[in-house]
Amino acid sequence: MSVIAGIGIVALLAAGCARGGGGGSTETAAASPGITDDSITLGITTPLSGPTAGPGTCTVAGITAYFGAKNADGGVKFGDGKTRKVEIKALDDAYDPQKAAANYDQLKDSVFAMTAGLGTPTNRAWREAAIADKVPQVLIETGDPIFSDSSQSPWQLGFVPIYQNEGAAFGDLLASSSENHKVAILSQNDDYGKGYVEGFKSAIQGHDNIQIVKELTYEATDSSVDAQLTELAGTGADVFFNAMSITPLVISSLQKAQELKWLPSWFLPSNTSSPTAILQPGGAEAFPGVYTVSFAKAAASPAFAADPDVVKFLADLKQYANYPDTPAFPHCAWSYMIGATLEQVFAKMTAPTRDDFMSKLRTISGFQAPLMLEGTSVDTTKDGQPAVSSVIVQKYNGKGYANADAFG
Repeated sequence: MSVIAGIGIVALLAAGCARGGGGGSTETAAASPGITDDSITLGITTPLSGPTAGPGTCTVAGITAYFGAKNADGGVKFGDGKTRKVEIKALDDAYDPQKAAANYDQLKDSVFAMTAGLGTPTNRAWREAAIADKVPQVLIETGDPIFSDSSQSPWQLGFVPIYQNEGAAFGDLLASSSENHKVAILSQNDDYGKGYVEGFKSAIQGHDNIQIVKELTYEATDSSVDAQLTELAGTGADVFFNAMSITPLVISSLQKAQELKWLPSWFLPSNTSSPTAILQPGGAEAFPGVYTVSFAKAAASPAFAADPDVVKFLADLKQYANYPDTPAFPHCAWSYMIGATLEQVFAKMTAPTRDDFMSKLRTISGFQAPLMLEGTSVDTTKDGQPAVSSVIVQKYNGKGYANADAFG
C-alpha cells in the first residue's frame, strides 16, 4: 500500500467514467472539456492518505492498471471511430469532504468526467456542484442510493451495490435460519450506516425469531468504539451487525470483542471485510462466523490463484500501476471493473460530449466485467440502482471467503 500511497497529487495514465443522463448529441457537437481526438482525461478525488488510504489508493490503482494496459496496446476505440489514450488525474482528499470539494473545483475544467472515488461524505460534498456544472460523477465507489436516482440528477451513477442491498442480503441469510437470534447493531452515524441498517431491518421484518436487542452508533471521526462494544457485549447477542467503514476501528472492534469474551457471528460491509488487512490482524477466526457480501473475485483467495482474470489483473497492477503486491482490499478490483465498464461506454459514444457519454452509459446491460463473480453483472439500465446491484453472501473460512448458502 505504501508504494501506491505515494501517488498523492499526480496525473496517472488510465481511467474512465460513466452513467448519466443528458440528451443525445450529434457528431458535429462541440467537444466537452477533457476530450480531444486522441485522448480523454478523467478525474478522481479519493483518500490517498489517512485511515482509509488502503482502499483509497486501490480506487486509483485498479483503473490505472486497466487503462494502462489499454494505452500500451494503442488506446481505446470509441464509437466515433477515433482511438484515444485514457488519462487520469487523481487527487488526495484524505476522506475529508472539504478537501474533496476543493479537489473537484481544481479538476472540473480539465477533465471529461469524475469517476471511481471512494466515500459517501466526500462524494456528497461536491455532488450539487457537479450537477450545476453538468460534470458526470459516475461509477463512484459509494453505496449511497442518492447517486443512482436519476430523478434527482441525470449526472450521477454509483458503481457498487447500494448499502440497503448489502444489508438486506445479510438479513435474508439470517432470516433463513429457523433458530432464535439476538442481534446487536453498531453503525456509522451517517447515510452509510443508516443505509445498511435500513436494508437489514427490512429483510428480517416479520421474522419473530430474530430480535434486535440493542442498537448504537459511532462517528466516522471517532478514534475508539470500545465503550459501544462493551455495552453491546452486555446484551449477550449472538449476532453482531457492524456497519463500519473505518478500517482501524473494525480491527480494534474484533479485538475488543474477544477481550470481552463476546463471540457473536459478525456481518461486515464489503469495503471493510478484507481477510489480510482486517480479519487476520483482528483475529476473526475466533468467531463462529464472519459474513460479508461480494461481487468480485478476491485476488488473495487460493480459489482464484489460477483464474485468468486474476492473473491478468495482478500483472497489470504491477506493470502499469506500480502496485507489486496482491491487493488486500476489493477496491482495486472494483476500479479495474470500472475501467472495463467505461470502455464499453466509450465504444458506444458517437460524439465527444458529456451528454452523449451519459446517454450511452445508461445502455449497458448484462456486462460480465473482468473479475466479476458468477451470478453478478453490470447493468446500468435499472433506475434507482447502481451499475452493480447483485451480491453474493460469503463466510470467512480463516483464509478467505466461501459462498454462504445458509447461516451458521
